[in-house]
Amino acid sequence: MVEKIISFSLRNRFIVLLFASGFFGWGLYSLNKSKVDAIPDLSENQVIVFTEWMGRSPQIIEDQISYPIVTNLQGLPKVNYVRANSMFGMSFIYIIFEDDVDIYWARSRVLERLNSIERVLPEGVRPSLGPDGTGIGHILWYTLDAPGMDLGEQRAVQDWYIKFALQNVKGVSEIASFGGFQKQYQISIDPNRLTYYKLTIQDVMKAVKSNNNEAGGRKFEMSGIGYIIKTDGYLKSIEEIENLAIRTQNSIPIKVRDIGTVQMSGESRLGIFDYDGQGEVVGGIVVLRYGENADEVIRKVKSKMTEVAKGLPKGMKFNIVYDRGELIAASISSIKTTLMEEMIVVSLIVIVFLFHWRSAVSIIIQIPITIAASFILLNAFDISSNIMSLTGIALAIGVIVDNGIIMAENSYKNLAIRQAELNEQRKGGNTDVE
Repeated sequence: MVEKIISFSLRNRFIVLLFASGFFGWGLYSLNKSKVDAIPDLSENQVIVFTEWMGRSPQIIEDQISYPIVTNLQGLPKVNYVRANSMFGMSFIYIIFEDDVDIYWARSRVLERLNSIERVLPEGVRPSLGPDGTGIGHILWYTLDAPGMDLGEQRAVQDWYIKFALQNVKGVSEIASFGGFQKQYQISIDPNRLTYYKLTIQDVMKAVKSNNNEAGGRKFEMSGIGYIIKTDGYLKSIEEIENLAIRTQNSIPIKVRDIGTVQMSGESRLGIFDYDGQGEVVGGIVVLRYGENADEVIRKVKSKMTEVAKGLPKGMKFNIVYDRGELIAASISSIKTTLMEEMIVVSLIVIVFLFHWRSAVSIIIQIPITIAASFILLNAFDISSNIMSLTGIALAIGVIVDNGIIMAENSYKNLAIRQAELNEQRKGGNTDVE
């Protein structure tokens, strides 16, 4: 079989060159389309279920949230195992699927189960799926540099402007906010006043909830003009909350300010984010979507940041504290330099040892063709161009050249033997020798 292939190749050199050129062109196209990252994604094929129930101890979270969810997810198809992690106020469930399972098929199966599991969970508790990212999905971290601006204001800009803008970038799974605090109105109730007015916490909560709402009315027409009637009841200031009536006793309304104080503060935090020892900062983490090109997504996010920065408050700007794009560029540049150096050194060695330019060219030309063709397989198996895959290609150059040298040496040896046989036949007086 091998002899037939060699004979066919020798008789049809143009076809062989045409096929080699086609593979080389296909390889170059695959190289341009190849996903680029610094490190390979070796994380497990997992779906994360996150449930929040603030104020509860880890044991309660374990008993009333983690255990019911885990037991209901055990029967999912193509699942290797299910892990749970319960902590103060939060529960994380990790469903590990088989490696060949499509991640979005897995997420849909988990979501189907979650739709029927809420009935066994405490009232008001709703589990949700984590982002469709991987364990190495954190591709860019940034903070907001805004001297003199309140941390609550910075977090509001991050949550209500920057986050929504960057999430629209193709390939971004989530923008996770960190640092600062989320503003909220807090009512500090005096228990002695509450007892004096014979009220309960539920009475105060009900009064605030019922007075912080909008209600639709109807369309009213007058003189040929239509008017939409609605009630505007959202609370907008501390004074409005203080003047809310909880109950009327002896024709006198008992207001919120009578039983406590109202202030603007931040939600309870479990930690802070300090940058370079200079104090707290606010920022976000860009999470890469599963299967996307990290290098391309980073460039798009940076371009979007330039556009978003135009709408930031005066004096605020982005400060990138972690950028995998720099690591990707340095890694790829190092591997490219190594490949070029290897190709040059190998070419010189081949020329020196063979000392025959046609043989050297036939061996050297295999290097770029084989390297370009290897990217066809990388794309076919959805393997990114990273340190490990490119290093493997660099190590394979020796094998490629070694194979060419052996084939050239074997060809010369057979030609020499054949030439010696012809010479012997000529000496013997055989005039029919071609």
